[in-house]
Amino acid sequence: MAGPIFHSVLAARTCAGACLLLLPQAAPAQSAWKPDRPVEIIVTCQPGCGPDIAARTIQKIWQDHRIVPVPGVVVNKAGGGGAVAYSYIHQKPGDGHAIVLSGAGAVVNSIMGRGVGYREITPLAMMAAEYVGIAVRADSPFKSGRELLDALKKDPQAVVFGISNSLGNANHQAVALALKLEGLPPGKARNVVFQSGANSIAALLGGHVQAVPASIGLWVSPVKAGQVRLIAVSAPQRLGGEFAQVPTWREQGVDAVVSVWRMITAPPGLTPAQAAFWRDALKRTTESPEWKRDLEVNYQSDEFLAGAELDRALDALYAQLKPLLTELDLAKKP
Repeated sequence: MAGPIFHSVLAARTCAGACLLLLPQAAPAQSAWKPDRPVEIIVTCQPGCGPDIAARTIQKIWQDHRIVPVPGVVVNKAGGGGAVAYSYIHQKPGDGHAIVLSGAGAVVNSIMGRGVGYREITPLAMMAAEYVGIAVRADSPFKSGRELLDALKKDPQAVVFGISNSLGNANHQAVALALKLEGLPPGKARNVVFQSGANSIAALLGGHVQAVPASIGLWVSPVKAGQVRLIAVSAPQRLGGEFAQVPTWREQGVDAVVSVWRMITAPPGLTPAQAAFWRDALKRTTESPEWKRDLEVNYQSDEFLAGAELDRALDALYAQLKPLLTELDLAKKP
């Protein structure tokens, strides 16, 4: 992960040439693997969250395009910022019939010492990335992110934030980083944790919290309905469409760029053939017209990464996140 802090930028790609030697007695290629029973697409949050919506899109693409020869079943295992889901697949070493669709929670878990970390499972692919929109109710006195920050300067606990689905994740980072860069103590903010973006948005509309950072795609319907006002977005530049009038944090004086990953991981100990099948299937999934249309509708960016590129990106993200999570008193003590 190069470039501005937390800005999801693809690592430089290089291609190495290969010489094919046609030998009469060459060793046979490793037998291809494919799943032979239904595949669990495990989601780290409750129905209605961003990963859950993406998982059901993937499920349909597999079925319609016959990318995976067996049914995919979406299974919601919320809890602990993905800890429940990661623990589940960690107990299935070598099983190619269970994958987890999440953000970069396994990296956060590694820093926090919470459950299974990203080095203890098999990262397969980053499917896409999106940014975080910070919203208040339409009748809120806050008209901008700058006004929100100014209020917190006077009283660090003046605003209650609704965070899904765990502290330390990208939603939380999109607010905490802005506070940190503004010279405010991010650890003093008042946060209430919800199990999904849908739940945190419901709490906002009900007046139980005053501001919610969530994946930008989740705000499309509430914005169209006039229920909320987006006061900042964690993108490097303004988005288009429904969000063209929403200023970035950068425009409001804080260089807080945070992206939400859509990453797929698998149990530890997959064979090379199993990993190869899934990387190919996931790449083909992102090349489908339905996936590309879904990215456009939900304001996500095509940032497919796999293999060594993904491994490097995960290590870089770990290095970027550790200082912030340490300041939030969320990092594992030495």
